Amino acid sequence: MSKKVNVLLSAYNGEKYIKAQIDSILNQSYPNVELYVRDDGSKDGTLAIVREYEEKGLLHLEAGENVGFVKSFEWLIANGGEADYYAFSDQDDVWFEDKIKMAVEKLEHARENVPVLYFSNYDFYDGDLNFMAHRDGRTPNISFVNSLVDCVSLGFNSVFNRKAKDMVTEQMPEKSTGHDWWMYMVCAGMGEVIYDERPTVKYRRHNNNVSDGGYSFIKFQIWRFKRFFLNHYFHHIHEQIKEYSELYNGKLTPENQKALALFTRDGFHPLIALRKVFYPKKLRQKVVDEIFVRLVFLIGRL
Repeated sequence: MSKKVNVLLSAYNGEKYIKAQIDSILNQSYPNVELYVRDDGSKDGTLAIVREYEEKGLLHLEAGENVGFVKSFEWLIANGGEADYYAFSDQDDVWFEDKIKMAVEKLEHARENVPVLYFSNYDFYDGDLNFMAHRDGRTPNISFVNSLVDCVSLGFNSVFNRKAKDMVTEQMPEKSTGHDWWMYMVCAGMGEVIYDERPTVKYRRHNNNVSDGGYSFIKFQIWRFKRFFLNHYFHHIHEQIKEYSELYNGKLTPENQKALALFTRDGFHPLIALRKVFYPKKLRQKVVDEIFVRLVFLIGRL
């Protein structure tokens, strides 16, 4: 019997696209896949669409109240059944038919006694699922310190082992900014992260321009500014790092403990800010992002 993979999909007002995604999951070439869907209080026809699949015995459905995507995915992690591996899924993408097969092939060679995260490359498609572009093929910078300030794995391209699932479930975070980011931090700090340069997902973007984030350059800079400087973004990231330290510091290597201590300091301290600014290891993926995050350190926003 092949290893079992449970797919965890949180849905919210996704009636336009969710059927295509569910079909792509159910039609995986890998033979042992189960789908768990939690509806996060949809107001449109999403729940009715998913119920049709449930009535046919094709998936497991939880109709919940609206708690937001992070808590919805956390519920799925804790209640997504018994399996060897688990995969996150968004509601509006489409998976290549060999996505799970490719992930399992990589994960089978990883250690079982530590949390392991696999994530893959992906291609950009428009709202009508017309091909737009290949994502930048560069191998991402993967490290524990990177995981504190950046999330290189995205939910829709992530598959993780049972050990990772159990560790997150045993100490479910209260201040996580993203289910995918928290899983990346756990695996980067205490286990292994595997990147697959092969695309496995049709990442649906609902605009006509493509950058690494799916936006044109100008739109991406506007998005970046709004995200980083509105709604206390850096405060939330700092709180996430602090909670991670409270839960896992004792399980980290001395080197990672030292790095974590640096990035969890409260308040603005000029010498600490300078140590962050001149931190000797690469933190982000691109030069412009590297400069940006170090400027953020300099002004004491993170």
